[in-house]
Amino acid sequence: MAQPTGIHARRASLRLLDAVLRRGETLDIAFAAATKDVRKFEDKALARAIASESLRWLVDLDDLIDSATKKPLPDDAKARMVLRLMLAQWLRLDTPPHAVVATGLDLLSGGPRRLAHGVFSTLTKREAQLADAPTLPADVAARWGERAPAIAAGLAEPPPLDLTLRDPEQTAHWANQLSADSLMPGHLRLPRGGNVEKLPGFAEGAWWVQDLAASLPARLLGQGEGRHVLDLCAAPGGKSLQLAAQGWQVTSLDISKRRLELLRANLNRTGLKASIVRTDALTWEPKHKYDAILLDAPCTATGTARRHPDVIHRIGPRQIEEMAELQSALVERAQGWLKPGGTLVYATCSLEREEGEDQASAITLATDAIRADELPESIVPTSEGWLRTDPGMLEDQGGLDGFFIGRWKADQASASA
Repeated sequence: MAQPTGIHARRASLRLLDAVLRRGETLDIAFAAATKDVRKFEDKALARAIASESLRWLVDLDDLIDSATKKPLPDDAKARMVLRLMLAQWLRLDTPPHAVVATGLDLLSGGPRRLAHGVFSTLTKREAQLADAPTLPADVAARWGERAPAIAAGLAEPPPLDLTLRDPEQTAHWANQLSADSLMPGHLRLPRGGNVEKLPGFAEGAWWVQDLAASLPARLLGQGEGRHVLDLCAAPGGKSLQLAAQGWQVTSLDISKRRLELLRANLNRTGLKASIVRTDALTWEPKHKYDAILLDAPCTATGTARRHPDVIHRIGPRQIEEMAELQSALVERAQGWLKPGGTLVYATCSLEREEGEDQASAITLATDAIRADELPESIVPTSEGWLRTDPGMLEDQGGLDGFFIGRWKADQASASA
């Protein structure tokens, strides 16, 4: 008997969901193995979309499932996992129920298959719906505090496609070429879903993909005018590209060979230059000090939940504590590598206070307060002169990732130890 069209994509989505929820893997890490039997690009993308929407709306999908069963299914029961995927296709990806049944039930057999069919039929007959915003797990909502409802609303949809231009003076030109919006010079925003490599300007290196919030740390260092900057933990390289385009002499340091290869590819494509150093920042010693250091530190990446909804379910106190310890060690080393009067920008794409405000409070340099005129319209610095963004901001313009960013100056007489 022939298998329904798309069954391989559904099996891959089940593998992805299992990898995240049972093994704690990221969607990115799990993707290659989960989709190894899927040939078409479109089917791979579908598998990712199904798993992502299941994770984005997991709490609400589970509530629906529980409302249609006499007793709750175990969290890791295969019938629950498949029902999550089936409901995500119907309620989020607009797949007709008959197509959902045809592809979803083949992932089960016996009693679990009959159970899943019954639950899905019950919910379709009820014309079940999801709310406008996903429900966050209770522990996540507690961590994110009073901003949690706004952040949840910002997570309801995957993000648009943001580009950073090599030459900000060409913003109007490329906005016209790409039919894009712009929220500040050098930034373009397009609808998601297109093939990036086929867009005008890609082959000639006129731009690179980078969320608007992710572009702000390098922007806050301004024009380099030939001065030396260290991009610490640089790969995959968007910030190094920005700094090179802003006229800095860039040293890009990272420990990941694979991610540094992406940086090299983007440098070649854009014609920009940086000196690449592959090493561990915790043991490396520079030969000279720097006019500026950009430390976009490794973090839990909870601020990227719009595009990586797995972080909502993978990240907890243990991961946050581990990352905060690493960040503290990196900050301590970086402060000593600045020239007198040099600038440090510290950033993380995390929504966790331990990785942002708590790290900033321990920095011994003088705060160089971020100004509102350096930021997208309606985004304002904190009272301390730092910046905190989250997915609930710029809602009407398509949102942005969650970041913490601070800027400091070393003493003019001597760099801080």
